[in-house]
Amino acid sequence: MSNEPTSAENPWPVREVNSKVKAWIERLGSVWVEGQLAQVNMKPSWRFSYLTLRDVEAEMSLQVTCDTALLQNAPAPLRDGDRVVVYGKPTFFTGRGSFSLRATEIRPVGVGELLARIERLRQQLASEGLFDASRKLPLPYLPRCIGLITGRGSAAERDVLSVAEDRWPHVNFKVINTAVQGAPAVPEVIAALEALDADPEVDVIIIARGGGSVEDLLPFSEEAMQRAVSRAITPVVSAIGHEPDNPVLDNVADLRAATPTDAAKRVVPDAREELLRLDQLRQRAAAALRGWVDRQQQNLQALRSRPVLADPFTPITRQEEEVQRALTMGRRDITYLLNSHESQVRALRAQVSALGPSATLARGYSVVQVIPRDGSEPEVVTSYEQAPPGSQLRIRVADGSITAASIAHSPAD
Repeated sequence: MSNEPTSAENPWPVREVNSKVKAWIERLGSVWVEGQLAQVNMKPSWRFSYLTLRDVEAEMSLQVTCDTALLQNAPAPLRDGDRVVVYGKPTFFTGRGSFSLRATEIRPVGVGELLARIERLRQQLASEGLFDASRKLPLPYLPRCIGLITGRGSAAERDVLSVAEDRWPHVNFKVINTAVQGAPAVPEVIAALEALDADPEVDVIIIARGGGSVEDLLPFSEEAMQRAVSRAITPVVSAIGHEPDNPVLDNVADLRAATPTDAAKRVVPDAREELLRLDQLRQRAAAALRGWVDRQQQNLQALRSRPVLADPFTPITRQEEEVQRALTMGRRDITYLLNSHESQVRALRAQVSALGPSATLARGYSVVQVIPRDGSEPEVVTSYEQAPPGSQLRIRVADGSITAASIAHSPAD
């Protein structure tokens, strides 16, 4: 066998390539492989039987070859969909260039072991917080469009569509039919979920399936599906009509519905109930409005019955009367003060008149003044010494004055 590099001028023959591949593969040795039987081709007359083992979470398969006697001697007949663990040696057949796992032991995976695995996965996801209520997305009150993932022509599909349309005739659905059991179920459901989650028109997604055995419901407890649901940004409803051992999907989904029918009821509001609720709200609103109007009318009537509103000018009239009363009192007080002061002025005038020189002159007296020679103001003569002989005098009487001259003077006796 040549180890020289190949080229267009020096290619390997097919036999050499197959021989090298066979040598590489046989270095793996024997391995244990778990999967789900997707196809079992066996006839009693055949020496070898051929099986297809599919991965439970990915779109991958492996061809398995075993002695027909191995299947015939199995404790229970192996059927498509069974979960098994296979022990075998990877083999490459150089004649036809095909790969296969040559199985020497096939063990069915029991229900108890499957349930134990599901429980371990449930505990793991719970510890990661995938079941927390804080992660749950709320469902829209009235979804514009509902994504439905279910089996083609299944009772679950008919139940969801009929119940939803009966509750809200204008509801819209985008339905993707997938396998809901067996090896293809997990990758097909994940692909449908991702497609609907990426659709901006879809407001909520329902994953629906009817009841079944634990083996039938295994795809809904596979880890890959739970991870896909936890990544979805659209609310996901689990509607698996199942036995008491519920799949892990019920815990990861944003809402668990007991059956597909229950899912339709939980996602789609009932138009009749909503119309009835609207009618009740209208009646309550109308009653509340009428009650409010009645109370306001009563308040207005009570206000109108008050004197201030019966005659709005009453406060103004009262204030006007108060102003007039104050003006009257002010005028009275001012008049009284004026009269009092006028009386005082008259009395003082009388006193001044009685004490003044005019009154004295009117009684026959006169006032004698000497006129200084220097032309200064005349002075009242109170002593004879002020008017020596020859002084010019002015004698003031009641009705005028007399000019005279001093001739002689003598002191009083």
